[in-house]
Amino acid sequence: MSLLLILLLSIIFILALWMGYQRMLRLQHLTQRRLIYGFLAAIALLTIMSVAHWMGYFPQYIAAKVTMGLYLVVAGFFFGFAIKQIRLRRKAGYMEYACRSFWTEAVPNLISILLIAFGIYRMRLLASGPFTGIGVTSGLSLLAFGVLGLTMRIVPEFRQKGILILDRLVPWQEVVAYRWNGENVIQIDYLNTANNLTDFITAIPAEDHLIIERLLGKKLKEHEEERKKILDERVHPEE
Repeated sequence: MSLLLILLLSIIFILALWMGYQRMLRLQHLTQRRLIYGFLAAIALLTIMSVAHWMGYFPQYIAAKVTMGLYLVVAGFFFGFAIKQIRLRRKAGYMEYACRSFWTEAVPNLISILLIAFGIYRMRLLASGPFTGIGVTSGLSLLAFGVLGLTMRIVPEFRQKGILILDRLVPWQEVVAYRWNGENVIQIDYLNTANNLTDFITAIPAEDHLIIERLLGKKLKEHEEERKKILDERVHPEE
């Protein structure tokens, strides 16, 4: 690859890394409609590229460079997202409770490790080459997915300074109330970034009911005054 191409790809990777770190796209933004539109847009782009290649307007060497750029966009974005997630977990403090099971802990970690291993294989790092642009960039994108998977949990984590729900930290002072919806399902009401009341539901094993009741009761009491202040500002924003 030429020095100019390497420089251009490096800039693309750094920009994507910054976008991922800034969380320009969050998991809460991924509605069903947006996922469908994104999928259709990707299919349309691939179709246009294939037709252009078949007609001779999109030669193989250009297609390879475009593909490398797309791989680096994915890799940079998810590496940036993972770095931000690691910092968010540190900010949230130590773990106080999380509902752990084989399906919520071991299986996602195993998938992430397999993605990392396959990414290393695609990059041919252990084989010491031969290295190709497509191999390195596709391997980086797989590595990024794997690293992000290791930093994110699919179940809420009740931590020292708040509740970590996927890529969002809800401080304890923004947790308003909780109630049981069924035998082993708890609903927790909290204020979102727009100060609107919302909630999430998670499963709690019967043997952990007392643990989570004590934890939530303790945290709600500790941050009662801060929560009242936030709610008053929401009700009387002009005052």
